[in-house]
Amino acid sequence: MPAKVDNEKCTGCESCVDCCPSEAIKMEAEKACIDADACVDCGVCVDECPVEAITMD
Repeated sequence: MPAKVDNEKCTGCESCVDCCPSEAIKMEAEKACIDADACVDCGVCVDECPVEAITMD
């Protein structure tokens, strides 16, 4: 299951963009946006997010 971003919590810090091994995370309107097809479900972004805006539901 791909990671999901809670846009209410996302601060646009881009930490997740820099750590994503599959380059599945892009910034749109200053918020992280995850391409579900490109996401490899590794969970690195979940651990990297300082505000806990990303989950693996």
